[in-house]
Amino acid sequence: MMEEDIIRKSETLSALVDEDLSLLGLEELEDRITTLKAEIDRVAEVLESKKGSRADAEALFKA
Repeated sequence: MMEEDIIRKSETLSALVDEDLSLLGLEELEDRITTLKAEIDRVAEVLESKKGSRADAEALFKA
């Protein structure tokens, strides 16, 4: 992954967090919650997968 990609993603996340939510309507806020919960689930799945891969690698090198 390129350094620019990491910076862009970080800036995107910062912009999301800094957004003025008072400007959004009820439906937009509900949609945002649904989308963010789905993203949390997706990140959690990748995190668990990486933990499993790391444990597998550590077991391989300890053998």
